[in-house]
Amino acid sequence: MASGNHVENPFEFALEKMGWAAADISKVIVPDLRRHDGQAAPVVQKISVADLREALRQGVADVAALRDDILFIGLIYPLAGLLLAAVFANADLLPMVFPLASGFALLGPVAAIGLYELSRRRERGDHVTWLDAFGVLKSPALPSIIGLGAILLALFFVWLGVAWQIYLATLGAGAGAAPQSLMGFEQSVFTTAGGWSMIAAGFGVGFLFAAVAFVISAVSFPLLLDRDVTVRAAVGASFRVVRENFGVMVIWGLIVAFALALGSLPGLVGLIFVVPMLGHATWHLYRKLIA
Repeated sequence: MASGNHVENPFEFALEKMGWAAADISKVIVPDLRRHDGQAAPVVQKISVADLREALRQGVADVAALRDDILFIGLIYPLAGLLLAAVFANADLLPMVFPLASGFALLGPVAAIGLYELSRRRERGDHVTWLDAFGVLKSPALPSIIGLGAILLALFFVWLGVAWQIYLATLGAGAGAAPQSLMGFEQSVFTTAGGWSMIAAGFGVGFLFAAVAFVISAVSFPLLLDRDVTVRAAVGASFRVVRENFGVMVIWGLIVAFALALGSLPGLVGLIFVVPMLGHATWHLYRKLIA
């Protein structure tokens, strides 16, 4: 039996915070599979690994067709990440730099909303420039897109809070202060038992957050942009996409994670190319997944 002075370990803390978040959004992510506020539920189709390859090929083709215009949109993601990482580093919060950088993947579907709009317009044969990405601001679905984005933003901040608690429970306890230098922090992370515990706990808990974000947003943002549906219908369709194509969507999630990690290695600069490609590919994958 737990006592009143029980101290939660990082996994207990993560589960508690994610439980609170789940309670807040349960009405959104638990769909009525027949109807959604008078709307028919979007029909989910089965896909194969070949469809993933085709979606990636189409994503690369979109980037090639839009060239410099699309690379301008891709700059937003790495520049924002570098700026916020610098802010945290200057504020003596070095332990939060990696959670911050990795946590941006939770907001990837929001950052890519303009890319979906460009792919949508190119698909119907329009002449497209980077300015067309801002056409999202005129979409009737903008309030729903903002609402769903707020859910992912809340998940992002919960992840940062949990990551800080993991640091305190492994390396922060007894240190008495934040790391004095990047080199000193790196040495503590990779040469102490506490550091390795922090790495293991961080990756384990981070995987849970990434899985939740993936299930919520696999196709929900493209669906909101493309059709007049509610947030509940869009997230419900996203949930069913993952459930009914589980193996293929796991592979897609791994492709996205690997591409983002690879693009992040040279100071996030690679994301200038990776984010547009994944954004366009996600649009084409959505077309294959939703009838």
